Amino acid sequence: MTIKKFAYTQQLGWSVSRFDKFTACKRQYYYDYYGSFDNEFGKEKIDRLKKLTSLALEAGNITHDVIKALLERLLKSEKPINRAKFIEYAKNLSNEYCAKKTFSEVYYQKRPSVLPQDVLIIVEPALTNVLNSPRFGWISKNAIANKDGWVIEPAGYGETRINGIKAYCKVDFLFPIQDKYYILDWKTGKKDEIKHKKQMLGYTTWAAYHFDATADKIFPFVAYLVPNYQELSFTFTQNDISDFAQRVEKEIKQLHAYCLDPASNIPLEKKEFTQTENLKICGYCNYREFCRR
Repeated sequence: MTIKKFAYTQQLGWSVSRFDKFTACKRQYYYDYYGSFDNEFGKEKIDRLKKLTSLALEAGNITHDVIKALLERLLKSEKPINRAKFIEYAKNLSNEYCAKKTFSEVYYQKRPSVLPQDVLIIVEPALTNVLNSPRFGWISKNAIANKDGWVIEPAGYGETRINGIKAYCKVDFLFPIQDKYYILDWKTGKKDEIKHKKQMLGYTTWAAYHFDATADKIFPFVAYLVPNYQELSFTFTQNDISDFAQRVEKEIKQLHAYCLDPASNIPLEKKEFTQTENLKICGYCNYREFCRR
């Protein structure tokens, strides 16, 4: 299977995560996407805060990276997984990631440290649940024959086009069986059916575009890995894809409204990006030291 490629442009592109950030707090959105334009705090400071991670986020990152390595290993060998080595790899990755990253909980003095074992409390059960899940057994038995068509976290950001609009929808794992396409997205966080339904509709639209498939041939699943393995499946129609495209058109217009030049992705002045009134969001924001109230 071939994923369509696109020449680089500076044109602002839509994504679920970008619009969610825009909706939650426009000032946070500004720092995340337009920090290089800020003259008050400077690009270096903003970049340093942008790179802050959290215990929950890093647990998710490590889990995703280990599952990616697991699937890539299946591409090379169908021998049974050595579980001890599998978990050891996760521990080594946790040590590596925790050593080189700064945690927001530590930076903002919510806790004295975040150690690899703090992350592994989430990561190890999640990975064990993956290996024990009926889905993993099903993939190993039924999907392996078509492994040449597997898409495992494709390089880049999952660029696509939705009614001609530049957009990003990066799948965790897509695999074909006969004329059908299955999409799996791994989650170590809480179940959020509304949010994740939109995300999976985006992935379905991505798959339909790149593989010229109709909605009835695409089967998206969210796999919640902790505390127990649980799947949430969705069934979409061509009308759902059309409605989604119209929604993306409306949302990209809102993003464009905060640009002097959307084609070059140049923002309005920072003052136009107002702070949220939802102070709960502020407690988890990497840039909260900029917005003390």
